[in-house]
Amino acid sequence: MLYDIIIIGAGPGGYETALHAAKQGLQVAIVEKENLGGTCLNVGCIPTKCLCRNAEVVEDIANAARYGINIAASTFDIAQAVARKNEVVSKLVGGIETLMKTPGITLLHGQASLKGRGEDGSYAVEVAGDEPTTLMSRHIIIATGSVTKFLPIEGAHDEGVVTSTEMLDLTAVPHRLCVIGGGVIGLEFASIFKSFGSEVTVVEFCKEVLPFFDRDTAKRLRTSLKKRGIDFKTGAAVTAIHNVEDGKQVEYEEKGKTAFTEADLVLMAVGRAANLDSINVDEAGIAYTRRGITVDENMQTNLPGIYAIGDVNGLMQLAHAASAQGRVALAHIQGQPAPTDLNICPAAVFTMPELAMVGQTEEQLKEAGVEYQTHKAFYRANGKALAMDAEEGLVKVLTDGNGRLLGAHIFGAHAVDLIHECALLMSLGGTFAQLQNTIHAHPTLSEVLIS
Repeated sequence: MLYDIIIIGAGPGGYETALHAAKQGLQVAIVEKENLGGTCLNVGCIPTKCLCRNAEVVEDIANAARYGINIAASTFDIAQAVARKNEVVSKLVGGIETLMKTPGITLLHGQASLKGRGEDGSYAVEVAGDEPTTLMSRHIIIATGSVTKFLPIEGAHDEGVVTSTEMLDLTAVPHRLCVIGGGVIGLEFASIFKSFGSEVTVVEFCKEVLPFFDRDTAKRLRTSLKKRGIDFKTGAAVTAIHNVEDGKQVEYEEKGKTAFTEADLVLMAVGRAANLDSINVDEAGIAYTRRGITVDENMQTNLPGIYAIGDVNGLMQLAHAASAQGRVALAHIQGQPAPTDLNICPAAVFTMPELAMVGQTEEQLKEAGVEYQTHKAFYRANGKALAMDAEEGLVKVLTDGNGRLLGAHIFGAHAVDLIHECALLMSLGGTFAQLQNTIHAHPTLSEVLIS
């Protein structure tokens, strides 16, 4: 059968694009070799956020006396936390299975491979599974996601060194946890397992954690996590992981000297790489770099009619970015203008406290020589924040000479929710004055944006 679109990969970018296309009357085939929902749903965003919630409850119970609630004793059962996480994931996967039964969508399970282009301009996609088959379409969307990176060092693949995937299914809380990498994944797990009772050390190669975020807010987050008891080694390059009698020993170089930290478990959290091995890009002639498949502003590769969205193109490794890129690719296939501005894409860190951003950082603006103004407000002046015992926090808004937002950075409680006011304003070309003149309910955390 000749399909209007073949999508390879059923993560957020893949399955949401399939659904949008089918609702517009297109015939779509979507191929997935593993689980529906991809990394985000099965071993990424959703299960991690489940454990984040467990950590929040643990912290609330630990601080209950401050609110006049006396709890004699409490225990944490990680097995029960994991079971709840699995229940949430299972429910959401079931929801996607239902969505994939939408008229116009054909779901196939198996390994997809591109097999050339016919004289009529259609591409062949071979699906190797229980029932091998060949699909045809003039439009292919590659949405194969990403895989965990490993440092090329001694001991990186030894027992006792795990990735975020294994962290989500631990049967016991490690007494000592060493996290290699101070990016989003590393900090979220460091925050979670500190609440669960682990002694946590984070070793980060860069001078500051979250190197792609605003440096000011990243430093504030690191300082806050340090106050919670997490130990940070920044500007430290891990060179080896050794087996020792009572666990693991992480060796790193810091300020020209060799140092060590010991742990019972080591989390390798040094980022993710485009999942190119899952599809024969070389044989197909698709251009790519170390970062991922090369695409233009419409997500189209060097081969006409073939698109790449999400982590596999390396532009922005976020589930919501993949979904937005899918809509851009679909619009181009249909000869329509892009429905969204991919430059305005929020990013979030679900630590305690949270951190979120949208747009450019001060460092980026300075490097580009762009003049800007900085507007700051602090949670400690917000009534709702004080009532929540969440006075630690900062809002930083960067504007141009006309007051339009160039970037926004929020550190504090519910930052990942508040950032969307700024994202919406940016997408509409609004000004900071318009935000400040918009009435906000009192008392709410959102008032910190207008103070």
